[in-house]
Amino acid sequence: MTFDDFFARIETQYNAQLPFVAYRKPRETQVNGLLQQTKQLHVVNDFTEKGFVFAPFDDEAPSVLIPMNVSKGLSANIPLEGEKVSQMLSSEISLEDKRLHIKLVDKGIDAIKKSEFEKVVLSREETVNLSEASPFSIFINLLNTYPQAFVYCWYHPKIGLWLGATPETLIKIGGNQFSIMALAGTQVYKDTLKVNWGTKEYEEQQYVTDFIVNSLKPLVDSFKVSNTETVKAGNLLHLKTMISASLKASSNLKTLISAIHPTPAVCGLPKLKAKQFILENENYNRAFYTGYLGELNMETIVKPRSGRRNIENRAYTITKNNTQLYVNLRCMQLVEKTAIIYVGGGITAGSESDKEWEETVSKSLIIKNIL
Repeated sequence: MTFDDFFARIETQYNAQLPFVAYRKPRETQVNGLLQQTKQLHVVNDFTEKGFVFAPFDDEAPSVLIPMNVSKGLSANIPLEGEKVSQMLSSEISLEDKRLHIKLVDKGIDAIKKSEFEKVVLSREETVNLSEASPFSIFINLLNTYPQAFVYCWYHPKIGLWLGATPETLIKIGGNQFSIMALAGTQVYKDTLKVNWGTKEYEEQQYVTDFIVNSLKPLVDSFKVSNTETVKAGNLLHLKTMISASLKASSNLKTLISAIHPTPAVCGLPKLKAKQFILENENYNRAFYTGYLGELNMETIVKPRSGRRNIENRAYTITKNNTQLYVNLRCMQLVEKTAIIYVGGGITAGSESDKEWEETVSKSLIIKNIL
């Protein structure tokens, strides 16, 4: 299927108000789609289902599923042009939004100093007026600008239309082997990965790593933690650590996801106390922002890398019951002619509210420049 044919099918599905998802995995040239044939709202029950899952931040709320058995799949190849760095444009700042977010961050810092929790991730929403931009032109912009991110366009008539380009993997599972990414800390990219990180950023990263490792211990036979490295995502830099493990035969996917979601990278630590503070104080509904999304128990074809000898004689490898889930960051919801952008940052005892505000401004520009 050609790229144009792919988008024609997606647009027809959208105009018929039928659920769909179109997505591309990091560093791949293939865009995949699932077109649900009914308007029914399906949810995940025990994580043995097959399809594409779209889960909210609040782990007590249901996760939406586009099931394989009631959907048509399609795919197309797109050229991998290489990551583009969008210009960091100036943006009008609402003084009231700034005042409210700084007040929220100060409240979070005060709660940490009172030992109510160790870390909390606080966010805000920002509305941008759209003129002629269609969801599909925005999706194409995301595909071309962020080849190393998981890029998606998701729609259900009973929920709405979401798009994003997330740099963060929640979990990847093949058989009983899986890996989890711990991503935290943020600074603006300035033409080099050789940067200095402060105590606050390293502390924030360690919170996430320690939480994941401690949560996994009862569920795995063994695990390995990589060195922490600086990685680039769009115009921003982050600290990343990878945790890989082997799942016990007595453990399952539902138990594993329940143990780690939401992680301290999007919620806080301890998880329940930080989550309660977020729900009571952010004064808006995150919905699917900082939730997760991706393939659930689907078959994945692993192709030989280009450049290898005798590639035409190498058979493709098909991995069954493969699950690849990503944290829903750098995302937006489109409502009529507006885009609702979601941005946030991790708060610790060493946080400064003015700097935390500036971090959310930098993150919002990533999406605004796409629009």
